[in-house]
Amino acid sequence: MPEIAEVARIVHFLRKTLVGKTLSVVKAQDDPIVFGKVGTSAAEFQKALTGKKVVDANQQGKYFWLIMSSPPHPVFHFGMTGWFHIRGEKTVHYRQKEADGEQEWPPKYWKFSMETAGDPKVEAAFTDSRRLGRVRLVDCPGKDIRKTTPLKENGPDPVIDKDIFTEEWLEKKLKSKRVPIKALLLDQANISGIGNWVGDEILYNAKIHPEQYSNTFSSAQIKQLHKSIRYVCQTSVDLLGDSEKFPDDWLFNHRWGKGKKNAVTTMPNGAKITHLTVGGRTSCVVPSVQKKTGDVAGDLKNEDEEETGVKAGTKKGGKAKVAPSKKRKADPEDDEDDVVFKDEDSAEELQNGNKSGAKKAKSTPKSKTSQPKGDAAVPEGRRRSGRSAK
Repeated sequence: MPEIAEVARIVHFLRKTLVGKTLSVVKAQDDPIVFGKVGTSAAEFQKALTGKKVVDANQQGKYFWLIMSSPPHPVFHFGMTGWFHIRGEKTVHYRQKEADGEQEWPPKYWKFSMETAGDPKVEAAFTDSRRLGRVRLVDCPGKDIRKTTPLKENGPDPVIDKDIFTEEWLEKKLKSKRVPIKALLLDQANISGIGNWVGDEILYNAKIHPEQYSNTFSSAQIKQLHKSIRYVCQTSVDLLGDSEKFPDDWLFNHRWGKGKKNAVTTMPNGAKITHLTVGGRTSCVVPSVQKKTGDVAGDLKNEDEEETGVKAGTKKGGKAKVAPSKKRKADPEDDEDDVVFKDEDSAEELQNGNKSGAKKAKSTPKSKTSQPKGDAAVPEGRRRSGRSAK
């Protein structure tokens, strides 16, 4: 799923190509899920934007929007596989297969497309193969968009809302809850924009175990966690999600070996990377760095041990102790936060509804509350921002 950095990348391109231009042609596919689930229709969207000038583009975490010359304004959420394409621009962050060097237009699985007036014209399109993205219209002044649903229900953006997201604010938030810290970070009602890979990167940088309860950290640990959240989010946003420019010592650059034969599963310094699952969510952890210093959630599963036929907590000749599972509160537009792409082939398989790929994905544990029924997860691997387009 596109997270804070990937959304920042798209906002960058929208500002670069659409701001200041008038939308002369807007076409929208009738989709009762992408539009209808949030009270909008393709016809309403098309009518509301045609002939309007794009004044600005902004974001809050995983949400982003266009401010038009007059209300209503469109607000977008990518879901798991949503993306914004701009003809002639390489907005997609994994290598695309090109047929004779020609970009398919409109792109496959497009939900709406836009064309600007004047010369040179700009063509843009929103695509979503799995229809977990959302497109809505909000009828308010542009400056008040963040005061509307769903943005007002989401927490502060750690990059944009520096005045709110302070160390004191974070300490109060952590102490007010008793949930695994990884779950707290992923809950958009707490902090906007943090998804699976960003959450893992933050916790690795802060030397915090993902399953330690949020109310068990010392003041020094909270200070470091705040610093790590700001550092990881700001750096990835500044680099527009270009993973080839991420620091070499980031976990992101070394986390993709799970399930691959002969893959390296260590950091450059030799520290082992393991994968843990709680409630269907996969977390990358470096145990030698991320020590448990307080109470830890009891439903922890070690995927690496399970893959080798050894279950966590099992003694030789004995039975494994099964701890009660704790349900994670679902975000209706954050259903598949931990889904990642191994490469462009995996992404294409997913988009094409590859049956064998879907069958394989069923082996991945899923939380009943974290994913829509019937939607298979994609195995851990290299995600959309894994490689720059060449």
